[in-house]
Amino acid sequence: MKILSIQVNQLTGSIPFTVFNISRIEVIAFTDNSLSGYLPNGLCNGLPILKGIYLSTNKLRGHMPTSLSNCSHLQILSLSENEFDGPIHSEIGRLSNLQLLFVGENHFTGIIPQEIGNLVNLGELWMEKNQITGSLPISIFNISLLQILSLSFNNLSGFLPREIGNLTKMRHLRINGNKLIGTYIF
Repeated sequence: MKILSIQVNQLTGSIPFTVFNISRIEVIAFTDNSLSGYLPNGLCNGLPILKGIYLSTNKLRGHMPTSLSNCSHLQILSLSENEFDGPIHSEIGRLSNLQLLFVGENHFTGIIPQEIGNLVNLGELWMEKNQITGSLPISIFNISLLQILSLSFNNLSGFLPREIGNLTKMRHLRINGNKLIGTYIF
């Protein structure tokens, strides 16, 4: 596996776009630096076999590029603790090999798209501490491999669906700090 890893340093500035044109790279890991700027819109065009993107704990900003949906081999997407904003686009549902999705502690807005239910291989979904609104999509409760679902401290509203019982492998469900209503007995 070809890995480009420069983690836990004091790197500043933007990620050079040339990094995303190294066709044999399978993992890009720049976690825990002070990188700023935006992710390029053609993110996966030059990286056909990219399996992991680790960019958590930086100062990256802007929207999550819709071109991420072109990363058909992507298994891990880690963008937590940055300054990303805007919606989580429905194109995220095209990442059918995704196993871990970390987008917590950003400024994402809008709803969780129904297409999130297409991520049938997803084991962990972390979206805590954003500004996500709307109700929980029923499709999320059809991801049978889901073990961790962290949606705490958003602006989610409505009822917790009974389909939550479909998550038979669930180990951690974190939905505190929202505006959910209703009475449930577990």
